[in-house]
Amino acid sequence: MGQEGPFENGINFAEIIAICVIIAGMIDLDHIRIFLAVAEHRSFVAAARQLSMTAPTVTRAVSALEEQLGVQLLLRTTRQVSLTSAGAVYAARIAPLLEEFRRTTEDLQEQHGDVAGTIRINAPMSLGQQVLPDVAAGFRSQYPQASLSISLTDRFIDIVSDDFDLAIRISEAPRDKSTIWRKMCLVRRVMVASPAYLALRGVPETADDLSDHSCLAYDERSQAETWELRREGRTRRVRAGGTIAGNNGDLLARLAENGEGIALLPLFIVEEGLAQGRLAQVLPDWQAPDIWLTLYYPPYERLPMRVAKFSDFFEAYVTKTRPL
Repeated sequence: MGQEGPFENGINFAEIIAICVIIAGMIDLDHIRIFLAVAEHRSFVAAARQLSMTAPTVTRAVSALEEQLGVQLLLRTTRQVSLTSAGAVYAARIAPLLEEFRRTTEDLQEQHGDVAGTIRINAPMSLGQQVLPDVAAGFRSQYPQASLSISLTDRFIDIVSDDFDLAIRISEAPRDKSTIWRKMCLVRRVMVASPAYLALRGVPETADDLSDHSCLAYDERSQAETWELRREGRTRRVRAGGTIAGNNGDLLARLAENGEGIALLPLFIVEEGLAQGRLAQVLPDWQAPDIWLTLYYPPYERLPMRVAKFSDFFEAYVTKTRPL
C-alpha cells in the first residue's frame, strides 16, 4: 500500500502521521483548538471571547503552532484575519481529526464509567438565567470531569446542524420526528398585569373582556399570537400583540410590571413579581393549553453517558428541588 492510500476506515497514511504527531506531544492540542477558533471567526478577538482567553494569548498560541509546523497559517492585517492556502488545507484536514479524537476519548472514558467531556446545551433565555446556574453548579460538583458549554436563545434551533448535545425547550408537545425528545414536566402559565394597569383599565371578569385590553404577545419572531383559553368546557381565542410583542419572557414580564398590558407567561418567570405585589394574576379560572419542559437530543444511536447523567440531574432539579 502506498503512503497516500486510504486505510479501511477511510483515514489515509498522512492523517495517521498527523495523529501520531499530536499524540507524541510535538504539537499542542490547545494550540490547534485555538487556531481552529480563529479560523472559524476570522478574528483573534472573537476567538478569544469564545474561548474565554485574552487576545494576546490566542495570538501567541497561533504563532507557536505556525513555528512548530514551519508554515504560515493565517494572514494578519489591521482589518481582518484570513487563512493562507496552507492554513485552509490544515484547518479542513485537522478539524475532523480533532473532533474524532475528542469523541473517541469521551467514548473510552464513558466505557469505564467516567462522566467526562463537554456537554453542549442550548436553553431558553429566561429558564437558562433562572435555573441553569444552580443546575450547572450542582452537576459539576457531582461530576467534576464533565464540562458544560451553555448557549441561551429563545429561538428554535436545529440541534443537529448547530452541534448541540441537547436542547431545553418550553413548548407544546413536540412534532419533530427527526429528533429524540423527553418530557420533563408541565409548565404552568398564568395571565398577569400590574395593579396600576388594572386600576386604570379595569379588571377583566371573563375572557371576552380581554378584547378591550392590551395583551402582550410572546412569539419567537416578535409577532402577534392567539391565546386559546379554556374554562369549564368553554374555549375563547384572544388575539395578543396588537400593542407589543416580544420574544423573551423576562422582557414581557417587565413590560407588564410597567403597566403596558396583560401577559401570559410561565409561572416561574412571574412568581417573584406576584409575591412582591408588582404583578397581579388575571382571570385565574381560565387556563391556556399545557406546555411542557422538554429535552431534545440529536438522533443518537445511544445517548452518551454524560448527556444521560445531565438529563437525569436536570429532571430531578426541576421536578423535586425546584419544581416549575
